[in-house]
Amino acid sequence: MDEQTIELAKYRIEKAREELQAAKYLLEKSIFKSSLSSSYYSIFHSARALLVFEKLDSKKHSGIITLFNEKYIKPGLLEDKTKDILTKAFYIRIDSDYKDFYLASQNDAEEQITHAEYFLKQIINFISQHYKINV
Repeated sequence: MDEQTIELAKYRIEKAREELQAAKYLLEKSIFKSSLSSSYYSIFHSARALLVFEKLDSKKHSGIITLFNEKYIKPGLLEDKTKDILTKAFYIRIDSDYKDFYLASQNDAEEQITHAEYFLKQIINFISQHYKINV
């Protein structure tokens, strides 16, 4: 494993952690739509951190989801729940960012934070177990 790959994975995990913290802060301030977006970006950066080890990336969010599913879900390396969390968060983020009059509730934001925490933990555990790297 080359050092550049490890450092990029660590950087992306740190971005995921920062977005998760932002989501929690925004929830505390009752800024629910932005909290949803930050939760999604935590999940997104977590997925990208894992794809580093396959030397894969995409300029499109949908491309990241496709690559993640092909490399980790279809072979059974990660459970379907992670796929569901990533996909659902993507569509929620699109709706909350682009739909006029989209209403986000405190419950929505709390649920997304819970999903982001779970997803990040799964990715960190996978990296630790499969690549023997602490991120």
